Amino acid sequence: MDFTFGRVLKVTLFGQSHAPAVGVVIDGLPAGIAVDFNELEAFMRRRAPGQSAHVTPRREADTPEFVAGLVGGVTCGAPLTAVIRNTDTRPGDYEALADVPRPGHADYTAYVKYGSSRDTRGGGQFSGRLTAPLCVAGGVCLQILRREGVDIAARLTRVGETPASSGDEAMLDTVEKARQDGDSVGGVVECTARGVPPGLGGPLFGGMESRLAAAVFAIPAVKGVEFGNGFACAALTGSENNDAFAPDGGKVVTLTNNHGGVLGGITSGMPLVFRAAFKPTPSIAKVQKSVSLSRMEQTDITVTGRHDPCVALRAAPCVEAAAALVIYDAILETRGR
Repeated sequence: MDFTFGRVLKVTLFGQSHAPAVGVVIDGLPAGIAVDFNELEAFMRRRAPGQSAHVTPRREADTPEFVAGLVGGVTCGAPLTAVIRNTDTRPGDYEALADVPRPGHADYTAYVKYGSSRDTRGGGQFSGRLTAPLCVAGGVCLQILRREGVDIAARLTRVGETPASSGDEAMLDTVEKARQDGDSVGGVVECTARGVPPGLGGPLFGGMESRLAAAVFAIPAVKGVEFGNGFACAALTGSENNDAFAPDGGKVVTLTNNHGGVLGGITSGMPLVFRAAFKPTPSIAKVQKSVSLSRMEQTDITVTGRHDPCVALRAAPCVEAAAALVIYDAILETRGR
């Protein structure tokens, strides 16, 4: 199924942007795991909309309602199921999109695949709204992994042409300029997972890069993923890019980490490092060329409604969530769960 991910830990997302709710079913969690709801709420706030002038003004509490899988705040072995109610919807903002697709968005491909049955309200199931239940699942796994000594943290490293080294204010200025111009801007999020045990993953299609990329690409707007040196290694020699091995207290480490913690698809025990590139938000106020699907004629479109001028600003917790799901799934796999 397109909405289900994982091998041992199977995660299914459901809902649409302007449906009554979005949610998640997590099957495969061991019984007896306590969920810290305060910690989960704090994690969810990091991606929630409506918190500043630089993100979409849509206001959603994003408080998950757990309807199955918990007894007294502890997993019981049944699939953990959570629902997040959509309370601030404005489907009328999207009426024109039933006939005129937004350039750069999934409106057209959804029309090709689903025809008139597709949900055009806010992008339906293609919306970034689906990252809310993704963060519920990932937030739970982040708690579990932290208790096992694995820490995952992501950060925004670039907005447009402005690097994080220029400071948060400079990056926000770049976003604000795009917003005032009726435009949008992309960004890059870097994620580092420390304490990941060696030996997770496998060769070819079972590699950790493949599994992580599949999860991260499920985040709408992600258009590129690289590990370690990534594309930069293409300009290096082997002697520059190779990471020398060394003994360290009975284990093997590398003196550098150009490989980003994965060799041959298998974790090496070094920090797992990858970056995700987010495209500019397709929904912009500038006039763009599109097509009337009913008339098959060229037409202009100006997108109204509430949209992030830079989705990357709220993306770090989504990337952490995706990484946590993959890493914990791989750990459970090695345990034969």
